[in-house]
Amino acid sequence: METEKPLRVIVSGGGTGGHIFPAVSIANAIMDQHPDAKILFVGALGKMEMQRVPAAGYEIVGLPVRGLARPLWSPKNVGVMIDFMKSRSQVKQIIRDFKPDVVVGVGGYASAPTLNAAYGMGIPCLIQEQNSYAGVTNKSLAKKAQKICVAYSGMERFFPAEKIVMTGNPVRQNLLDNKISKEDARKSFHLDSMKKTVLIVGGSLGARTVNESVLQHLEEIRKSEVQFIWQTGKIYREEIKAALAKVERIDNLYVTDFISDMDAAYAAADLVVSRAGASSISELCLLGKPCILVPSPNVAEDHQTKNALALSTKDAAIFVADRDARSTLVGIVLDTVNDDVKLKSLSENVLKLAFHHSADIIAQEVYKLAKKQ
Repeated sequence: METEKPLRVIVSGGGTGGHIFPAVSIANAIMDQHPDAKILFVGALGKMEMQRVPAAGYEIVGLPVRGLARPLWSPKNVGVMIDFMKSRSQVKQIIRDFKPDVVVGVGGYASAPTLNAAYGMGIPCLIQEQNSYAGVTNKSLAKKAQKICVAYSGMERFFPAEKIVMTGNPVRQNLLDNKISKEDARKSFHLDSMKKTVLIVGGSLGARTVNESVLQHLEEIRKSEVQFIWQTGKIYREEIKAALAKVERIDNLYVTDFISDMDAAYAAADLVVSRAGASSISELCLLGKPCILVPSPNVAEDHQTKNALALSTKDAAIFVADRDARSTLVGIVLDTVNDDVKLKSLSENVLKLAFHHSADIIAQEVYKLAKKQ
């Protein structure tokens, strides 16, 4: 009897943690289900995936692809298109050498040339769209994909209904395996184990609006009976350090530019303030965390606002517009964290929107495509 040959998969995309975490989770799920599988990542040179993917234990090849300049008629886009054509040519050679059974695109610059080349070479393609409003890259690739894995209902607006599989977004596995208690988690941040705690995060790079919203209301924070874990982001570290040096020490405020132990940070928190990236929202849903979402207005198609509204219209999150955050955010935070009925309601409603085992379901879809091939 002929033995089945090992599954070979290319995973392409990146640019932000929101694309990389799901990509690595999908790869891990494929390896769990098929331990002899071979996986190769294709990313964009100079982007975050070139460090994060090898750190997760996978090989990655970088392409010189980059985003279009604005406005679209800018002369710079001549160079962008030349790099795209170079990338497509390179990826064709990568596909010839690696011989994948399936190519998976998770969004980001590298996805477009990789899936375009794979489609042209007859390799089945699967797209994972994380947001409630599909990105330009994935919309343009939809015709070329056999399966499109999504996290929100109503995605027939962007993709052919017969290709859509509702899977949810894969999240970092360590968040779900967390065993730390709320009390121990608070102690790990040098905070009172019994006090109400708010976690403020602005994504891996930080968020200027969220940071300024905190800086402008330090006295209200100091006087409150609530304690805060505040991740400022590396970009704003020095600026915030200088601002805090001018005021009296605030004992109920733990400030850090980056939280490596996010499972402890989530465990410590009664309420989370976050941007509305798809990965963050998926994590909050799975963990049942009451949250206040402040969508970034500086993203393609304003997709974070659409992500946040998908929760807030179901009373599963509180929505604060970026333009209103500086004046209102801290007040809303203090009112909400002290309202146990509201916290319980937010937690129950956000849990209803959670998808479990997303990476495993996507890995099964990848295998089905390979078997068909």
